[in-house]
Amino acid sequence: MAILEKHKILEKNATLLLVFSFLAVTVGGIVEIAPLFYLENTIEEVDGVRPYSPLELEGREVYIREGCYVCHSQMIRPMRDEVERYGHYSLAAESMYDHPFQWGSKRTGPDLARVGGRYSDEWHVDHMTNPQSVVPESVMPKYGFLMNKMIEPEHIGDLMATHRIVGVPYTDEMLEQAKADFIAQADPFSDADGLLERYPGAQVRNFDGQPGISEMDALIAYMQMLGTLVDFSTFTPEASR
Repeated sequence: MAILEKHKILEKNATLLLVFSFLAVTVGGIVEIAPLFYLENTIEEVDGVRPYSPLELEGREVYIREGCYVCHSQMIRPMRDEVERYGHYSLAAESMYDHPFQWGSKRTGPDLARVGGRYSDEWHVDHMTNPQSVVPESVMPKYGFLMNKMIEPEHIGDLMATHRIVGVPYTDEMLEQAKADFIAQADPFSDADGLLERYPGAQVRNFDGQPGISEMDALIAYMQMLGTLVDFSTFTPEASR
């Protein structure tokens, strides 16, 4: 009762309430923020996670430009229904090279964090061209025009250099080989050894099935790698080691 009586003093005195509220927020803020200054890294590094290849990065730009994140999230929460439907919960490390991240806030369509390898390239082409042909109840608009928008790697090096400024560890070699890697990933007959050395696990093929490199190629290359970099059959959270 004595504590409640003292609390009434704060409730009745606006100035005291403001002062103590400020103190509470200050102490709480220090407790939350101060430890971050002593941590070398706030993200647990995970084997397999790498920067996007030039073609994947271009596909990500198309993904963002077309507003795909508005209807599709890329963040699986650690809840049973989420994991059973979409796969292993998302790791912070999987988004460490995303600027901006694509976690999303709405799911008009399914989460795409683990969409890589779930469907064939042909399925993706059909889905982008006419979503209702493969998912009758879909409300997604058509993106068939991406097949006709051919792209060149003229500025991909500049885009990668910009990402390096904000912390993505693209090396000088990666920037020098950006154009060649861009072209090689969409050509199943190319010499892709250098590409695969720089970007382990990168998928090399003609993604949209037509000559030349289109925005559809880039977008599918990006989507087909989502969720494929980490081997969850051997992954063990650091806290459990």
